[in-house]
Amino acid sequence: MRLGESGKMQATINITPLVDVVLVLLIIFMVMAPQMRKGPDVNLPNTTKPNAQGDERGRILVSIDEAGGLWINDQAVAAEHFGEALNAAVGAEPDPRVVIRGDAKLNFLQVREAMLAIEQAGFRGVGLIAKRAGAEGK
Repeated sequence: MRLGESGKMQATINITPLVDVVLVLLIIFMVMAPQMRKGPDVNLPNTTKPNAQGDERGRILVSIDEAGGLWINDQAVAAEHFGEALNAAVGAEPDPRVVIRGDAKLNFLQVREAMLAIEQAGFRGVGLIAKRAGAEGK
């Protein structure tokens, strides 16, 4: 810019603050994602070496609480309508996987009955969720 010349306006957008905010939000969601789980609080049984739980895509979470109540994801379901509700929860998922979270105080008979109901609804290969022995939290 020389003396006596008119200055040109530069219209540029500074995206640095936008990137900073987006990165902070990304970190917050990455930290909070494992805390946002579906279903009721269940005291999981301890195992010495649980297998990897895998990702949550296409996974239908069936929880059995301490009283023996059935839950699909975060919805309580009556035992009489369990198969219908399970098929409705699948929706258009091409490869659904059913995973059971059962309370540690349950008799295994109740978990087995849920597994049979899942099999009768047309699903194969039910997974079980457990926590590592000595691990804190649920």
